Amino acid sequence: MNFDLSEEQQMFVASLERFAAPIDVEARRRLRLSPAGYDRARWQELAEMGLIALAASEGAGGMGGTPVDLAVVAEALGKANAPDPLIELGILPALLLERGGAPAEVLESVLAGSEIATLAWAERSQRYSLAAKGMKAESGVAGVSLTGEKTFVMGAALADLFIVTADLDGATRAFVVERDAPGVDVRAYRLTDGSIAGEVKLTRALAAHQLTLDEAALAVVIADLRLYAAAEMVGLGQRLLDDTLAYVKEREQFGVAIGSFQALQHRLVDCYARIEQSRSMLYRAALSDRSDAAKWQRAAAGAKAFISDNADAIAREAVQMHGGMGITDELAIGHAMKRVMVLARLFGDADTVMAEYAIAA
Repeated sequence: MNFDLSEEQQMFVASLERFAAPIDVEARRRLRLSPAGYDRARWQELAEMGLIALAASEGAGGMGGTPVDLAVVAEALGKANAPDPLIELGILPALLLERGGAPAEVLESVLAGSEIATLAWAERSQRYSLAAKGMKAESGVAGVSLTGEKTFVMGAALADLFIVTADLDGATRAFVVERDAPGVDVRAYRLTDGSIAGEVKLTRALAAHQLTLDEAALAVVIADLRLYAAAEMVGLGQRLLDDTLAYVKEREQFGVAIGSFQALQHRLVDCYARIEQSRSMLYRAALSDRSDAAKWQRAAAGAKAFISDNADAIAREAVQMHGGMGITDELAIGHAMKRVMVLARLFGDADTVMAEYAIAA
């Protein structure tokens, strides 16, 4: 089977590499320490490259990217150790809004980068369940109002629109709520990778739009995001391995490079094998048949569980070989490892998605 990238895929990867190149470790650290944890002007540039539009179909004003296209871009994002929240604030909202039948102007503004949307789904004591329990939706004369709280809302300090899951008459439904709507309160906090998430409290906040997504449709979109999170982790794992290989060739002990020590060579070979196996697992899942939603969700869950464990193992080896400085923000591997920690737990940690895979199998 030919796994070479197409000309269009190569173009996207090259564009992303050029876009990410100016952001070195210090620039990345400064960007993460900003009040929003990111720069809206940079997001606009990313949108102009077509990377958000890649997630939407041509009929919806997007570029009609395939799952493999999006996985390739996500992997390149990870390999560049880029600080851009493309997966959670770009691809995810684009998929939700298009599949949920959002008004064309809303989807268009998100694809163009003029508005940033995020999904507010997680609730306390619900772990990774997509079922909305604490957030309640109530129909009224003025429309649907939402009351309740959501936690772990990625990009909460940046978002203009919240895609909120809520219980409406006993069923989980999705609504678009504008940030500046009355009754919306956001409390932001910083995650381990420096990005900003937050708690969102709604008090009779009116929804601007109701999407046609139910819990089953949400689960299919979440399967997509699990795959793209796994893809970014493959790229991060490659970056961690590359940086560690370069370091052990330079760092000396007893008058020789530590890369000449056989014990370290064996461990690095093991990391290389983990990366290759992870990449194979990623594209095996990306190329799977999506006509059967249950099989597709199982494939995505299996890929994320396998890749999460392997990327975490590579990150730990990289840090151990660098020593204590490896965990700091002074080196790229410190940033990469922390991003792996966040992605590995996004929409289900390794144990959760492995359990789902086992039940489905």
